[in-house]
Amino acid sequence: MADIREENNVFGGVEFENGNNGQVQASNGKNLPVKQGFWTKFKSFWFQEIDWNKEIRVELTPYQQKVENEINDFLHQEVTWEKVHDFLFQEIKFGKKKTEV
Repeated sequence: MADIREENNVFGGVEFENGNNGQVQASNGKNLPVKQGFWTKFKSFWFQEIDWNKEIRVELTPYQQKVENEINDFLHQEVTWEKVHDFLFQEIKFGKKKTEV
């Protein structure tokens, strides 16, 4: 960027400085928004500070809640030897039944 000194005719004054990592500072000392590039956004997302003690809240739709309840019921069902025996020794039929013409 070129050295541009304070101009009072442009929105109350503007001042650009070189070597400030792409930040633009107005004459009143406040930082102006700067368009961020892809890698800047990428680094700021991946290297952000994370509060590991913060609670994470997940809200489900009624259908998602129904599916989640069915999965939990399946995973936490009571498993007995009788149920295992009935599953392992159930009658299995192979092939199609022939129909007479």
